[in-house]
Amino acid sequence: MLSDATLPDTSLPDTPRLASIHNFRDVAGPGYVTTSGQAMSRGVFYRANVLTPSPDDLAIVESLGLTAVYDVRSETEASETPDIVPVPAMYAHIPILSGNIHAEAMAIRTADAATAFMQNINRSFVVDPVTRNGFSQLFAALATTAGPQLFHCTAGKDRTGWAAALLQTLAGVPRETIMADYLLTNTYSAGYIDATVARIAAATDTDKGEVIRLLLSVDARYLDSAFEQVEHHYGTVENYLTSGLELAPELIATLESKLVS
Repeated sequence: MLSDATLPDTSLPDTPRLASIHNFRDVAGPGYVTTSGQAMSRGVFYRANVLTPSPDDLAIVESLGLTAVYDVRSETEASETPDIVPVPAMYAHIPILSGNIHAEAMAIRTADAATAFMQNINRSFVVDPVTRNGFSQLFAALATTAGPQLFHCTAGKDRTGWAAALLQTLAGVPRETIMADYLLTNTYSAGYIDATVARIAAATDTDKGEVIRLLLSVDARYLDSAFEQVEHHYGTVENYLTSGLELAPELIATLESKLVS
């Protein structure tokens, strides 16, 4: 029998499923249990795709009392589809990745090329200094800002997925749980993925559908590529955080205290 210390946190209601922000969820899931038997703290950090909520969904998000929203999209992405920021949250734009990712993705013609493209994006989270600087800024803000906070990119799966995986790793959540949470994008965003694949395939050619699905979905190989790159360059996630992201030990300690009950 599980002890109370190993049970998920049930003091908060389940994170609502939002039709207009399809990949919105709590980074802690239902209260993911760490290797030490503690539970991640819920209602602290939320993740999402682009914030274009319906009025009803906006009211739900505002009821969470968010103090900050971090938009990690590129300048182009953020300007093309501006966020609708919930009151009273502060909005901060911290671009991670540069260039026109959408244009690069649309130029891909094969499934193998799509998979390699997504793996390379995830590797860039580790090897690209500009990208690392973006993650460093995000983590510093999460640590030093009080109250519930939310971070997001366009689809809420790659930049957002890596940030969530790092936070879960820092909390001590087992890798298999982190991967299962990462793959939930394919459940949460299923309707959006299906509709987008159908629309783009109809506008281009039928052979493009599989490629688009690979780009819009997540795959264990994508996240594994980032973790493998961390192990190759830094040995451990902890070294990546301190040496790669240049986060001070006291800032990491603050994050840890927020992440675990």
